[in-house]
Amino acid sequence: MAVRAAVLPAIGAPLEITGIELPDPGPGQVRVRLAAAGVCHSDLSLSNGTMRVPVPAVLGHEGAGTVVAVGEGVTHVAPGTAVVLNWAPSCGTCHACALGEVWLCANALNGAAEVHARTVDGTALHPGLNVAAFAEETVVAASCVLPPPEGVPLVDAALLGCAVLTGYGAVHHSARVRSGETVAVFGVGGVGLATLQSARIAGASRIIAVDVSPEKEELARAAGATDYVLASENTPREIRALTGRQGVDVSVECVGRAVSIRAAWESTRRGGRTTVVGIGGKEEQVTFNALEIFHWGRTLSGCVYGNSDPARDVPLLAEHVREGRLDLSALVTERIGLEDIPTAFENMLAGKGGRALVVF
Repeated sequence: MAVRAAVLPAIGAPLEITGIELPDPGPGQVRVRLAAAGVCHSDLSLSNGTMRVPVPAVLGHEGAGTVVAVGEGVTHVAPGTAVVLNWAPSCGTCHACALGEVWLCANALNGAAEVHARTVDGTALHPGLNVAAFAEETVVAASCVLPPPEGVPLVDAALLGCAVLTGYGAVHHSARVRSGETVAVFGVGGVGLATLQSARIAGASRIIAVDVSPEKEELARAAGATDYVLASENTPREIRALTGRQGVDVSVECVGRAVSIRAAWESTRRGGRTTVVGIGGKEEQVTFNALEIFHWGRTLSGCVYGNSDPARDVPLLAEHVREGRLDLSALVTERIGLEDIPTAFENMLAGKGGRALVVF
């Protein structure tokens, strides 16, 4: 059956909106009609080669929709079931899973190497991050679908699959922000906006948003920022001035650039925590000298998928949404159609907006 999709024909090439031939679900698979998909910076990282995946591929990894068919052996969902897509399903058997660190599952992305669909001329296509959500419909492994969060509109629930899990987890699981602490968030995109809201939920006393764009201040403050700083070489000094010359207790970097990682580190107080969420390329080299590591006593840590367990955390996030503590609509700067995804990519490259949401 043919459906429209956004296809990455080669690394560095522009996305093409085209028809693809999607197979019926095989054993252990589920076919989903998408309600919405978020346009995430990680998709851009796939397209430019920062993160390597087999191509050509159908991108999109943050979505929600309704099951239209199931393959043999699938019993936990049925046609008509609403689901949220989980692009990183844990296998439950590898070393990381045995340690309870399911976000580091060694086998989570095995599905990206499989043939997902074909173009109308027969060219094999891969699912960029397992779920190929930039399409009217997709076929995924049954482990890639989660029950719908009660009380959350399905279109909004699409954001729970990546941006919100990552931002919430960065604050609550990685940095472990405590009530009364001060937090700086570098980068006010979709994940950054989710991080700001999560810092507010955690009870942070001061939340400083940092970005290169002055146009994002209103978005940042609506998400919970108490202060807004335009990124520059003086950013760490400005943040220390806002925090009694100490620096913040926690910095969360959501950009993935060496300069912003270094600035986040320098903005953190002695003994504080710096968490890096942003995905940068290998050319982004960050340097530290041995003396400063000793003297400042800071913790610098990476953060994969918010160090989250989607099965555990999506219901928790849904509760925050129902109780009004988490506003998913505030993360969306524009609602677009499938054909508008290439333009959304251009906007991300230009540093515009927070998160575009593709509504089918």
